[in-house]
Amino acid sequence: MEPQYVSTPFGRRSMTLGMLASQENASKVDPDASVDKWKIFRSLCEAKELVGVSDRALAVLNALLTFYPKNEIAEANGFVVFPSNEQLSLRTHGMAGTTLRRNLAMLVEAGLIIRRDSPNGKRFARRNGEGGLGEAFGFSLAPLVVRAREIEAQAAEVLAGKLEWKRLRERLTLCRRDIAKLIEIALEEEIAGEWIEMQKHFNLLSASLPRRPSTAEMENLLADLEAFRELIVKTLELKTKTEKTDANDIQNGRHIHNSNPYPSSELEPSFETKQGAKPEDEPRPWREPPKSFPLAMVLQACPEVVAYGPGGRIDNWRDLMAAAVIVRSTLGVSPSAYQVACEVMGPENAATVIACILERGGHINSAGGYLRDLTRRAERGEFSLGPMLMALMRANGPIAKTG
Repeated sequence: MEPQYVSTPFGRRSMTLGMLASQENASKVDPDASVDKWKIFRSLCEAKELVGVSDRALAVLNALLTFYPKNEIAEANGFVVFPSNEQLSLRTHGMAGTTLRRNLAMLVEAGLIIRRDSPNGKRFARRNGEGGLGEAFGFSLAPLVVRAREIEAQAAEVLAGKLEWKRLRERLTLCRRDIAKLIEIALEEEIAGEWIEMQKHFNLLSASLPRRPSTAEMENLLADLEAFRELIVKTLELKTKTEKTDANDIQNGRHIHNSNPYPSSELEPSFETKQGAKPEDEPRPWREPPKSFPLAMVLQACPEVVAYGPGGRIDNWRDLMAAAVIVRSTLGVSPSAYQVACEVMGPENAATVIACILERGGHINSAGGYLRDLTRRAERGEFSLGPMLMALMRANGPIAKTG
């Protein structure tokens, strides 16, 4: 199809399909519709990136609006303004002619104004018989009326995005403050743990955030930091609980020893220990399995286990535990060893350990023996899952991938 052209003071310009569509839409404006010119302009300033206009183009539109005689843009007041380039240049604080024409073209291409050219390409208006304005040639503001709801919705979307960005920024600040304080407390109290390594990992995570991050970048970092904070909290809880349990065990042992005033020779023969026989081991006190770590952190540290989940994905703990059963069989871990691990560590933590073993498969000779050893250590309160996850997070986390 032959391109259509319109005559302008700057020569013949090709009319794109977008311009034709804008003109078609503008011709269908509701005769009773109107919009406050400064309200729609403020909405455009908010939604400029979605609409596709620059600050300088908006400055030109602002100048055009100053030539509209009323605050309400409506058919009854006419839609066309017809200032000359010299007048527009004055109201845009001396904008150069070439810049002015380029930004007028941007407004037309964005569908915010329409050219209404006279036969000779000049901008003017004829007077009617009553002395008022009749037919006018210049720029029609009708698209602002037609697209008012669309532009206002885009402005609301941008404003909501800004509020969400601000909310994420605040959550990031609070989360980083919590992590720094928790590590500081752990170091001051000399609590056992890899706190120096955790501090280094925290510094790397914080440094990965750009000066002006996007919402998606902040959401990703916030998820990593919240999982990291949860790791620190659980590590502190585990260390504190272990210390209390050990202290209680020592205190209870002393109490039992001191509260037995009878020598062994005074006990009834049926309760005496046979000479030469080894006393049976006292039953170990039952320990409540530690709480599991966040699933998002486990999957970040152990991405390989995802392929073993139902349908090749893991959405919840049930999926991870199902995947762990398959991985256990693949690694040659016996069902009994895994069952004991589930009883001692809890099913979620046992599945997490299996995922960690899978991730470190090239460094472990016997997965079954390694799991049994970890289970025995966990039963004695000597194994913490946190450092293992931390090491894998450093290897597989976002810092390692971008490094």
